Amino acid sequence: QVQLLESGGGLVQAGGSLRLSCAASGRTFSSYTMGWFRQAPGKERDFVAGIKRSGGNTYYADSVKGRFTISRDNAKNTVYLQMNSLKPEDTAVYYCAARSSSYINIEDRKYDYWGQGTQVTVSS
Repeated sequence: QVQLLESGGGLVQAGGSLRLSCAASGRTFSSYTMGWFRQAPGKERDFVAGIKRSGGNTYYADSVKGRFTISRDNAKNTVYLQMNSLKPEDTAVYYCAARSSSYINIEDRKYDYWGQGTQVTVSS
């Protein structure tokens, strides 16, 4: 089992940047594929980015490709989401998630563990 704790959210102006972190408990962090999802008010939770166990493979939603970067440090049990060129439509609660499979999946129901979320608000 793994527990996840996100941090780094906040209020930023359009065009700005934020870096989200997700710290995981347990010794088996490197055995999990990690994902970032987001949920805006009144909308479903959507996939943002995913990274495989070793960090060598990543996948992004089209809406964030070229602006967001997912990375992980298995020695620190942490996954990151660097968000640049932020837009008001990026405003949402951002969640990190873990799945024990070696494959990235864009469906939230495929993930086994979730953090509590961190709010990101982008003002215009």
